[in-house]
Amino acid sequence: MEWIRFIAAAVCISGGVFVMISAAIGVYRFSECLTRMHAAAMGDTLGLGLIILGLIVLFGFSFTTVKLVLVVAFLWTTGPVSSHLIAQMMVEKKKKREEEAKQK
Repeated sequence: MEWIRFIAAAVCISGGVFVMISAAIGVYRFSECLTRMHAAAMGDTLGLGLIILGLIVLFGFSFTTVKLVLVVAFLWTTGPVSSHLIAQMMVEKKKKREEEAKQK
């Protein structure tokens, strides 16, 4: 029974690492700021969630698990909000540049 838990944890952690590496490659390969930010935000959210889920499965329910859940809750609430604010700033900046170019 212990090896089933270990295999499930290994699959979750490996999947999370794969998603994080894919996000890093996406940030490197994409040319525009918004697409880079999307790759980074999705990689952080899903990759971190899978890694933490694997650690929770590995450790079982303990005080460490509660800490891990709190970390995930904090990062899942702040990550998308900050990504949205940065994207909104970029869109507003682009609109302002276009308006300035039309005036000239």
